[in-house]
Amino acid sequence: MSDEPGYASDPGDGDPGDEEPVLEDEEGEPAEDDGPPLRAALEAILLVADEPVPEVVLAQVLERPTGEVSAALRELAASYTAEGRGFDLREIAGGWRYYTRSDCAALVERFVRDGQEVRLTQAALETLAVVAYRQPVSRARISAVRGVNCDGVIRTLALRGLVEDCGTDAETSAILYRTTGYFLERMGMASLDELPDLAPFLPENIEDVEDNERTQA
Repeated sequence: MSDEPGYASDPGDGDPGDEEPVLEDEEGEPAEDDGPPLRAALEAILLVADEPVPEVVLAQVLERPTGEVSAALRELAASYTAEGRGFDLREIAGGWRYYTRSDCAALVERFVRDGQEVRLTQAALETLAVVAYRQPVSRARISAVRGVNCDGVIRTLALRGLVEDCGTDAETSAILYRTTGYFLERMGMASLDELPDLAPFLPENIEDVEDNERTQA
């Protein structure tokens, strides 16, 4: 019977040579045969989540016991705090989500709002153009025009002070968005009337797309 570390063997009767070695992890527990470690899997999922994710959902996705997932989440949160990371993992609104640490709030706000060297991504520019030309407009209609979900981009634009909500749609109750005075300031325009004509660049069926989206909403 092998005494080498990293293997566990059954002390019962039988020929040791017939036993399959069981790999163990650093803590002496049976190691996973495939897939990332639990902590890494949780980090990967929560990194792309745009709202708090309940423990039971994480457990179902990872096919692990809810208690095990809950313990791993709390260990992650504690480790981030102990290491003084610029972000933390919080349990809020019935789920878990990453947030920037409160003592970094001033720096994050400066980066988002005032950093002139921080350029908008192509997705943000496209979304901002849709809002500018179709305002007031809902997120669903913006997504219909661009062909992708724009929720995260709209939040970024709102944080940058470029768009804001301006009430709700009378038919769907969806939140409507418009550009802000800061948008005009950054564009060097006195009013939206100075926007260049965009009609030649819009799809011919844009009205049909919006009608379909309004019906689905």
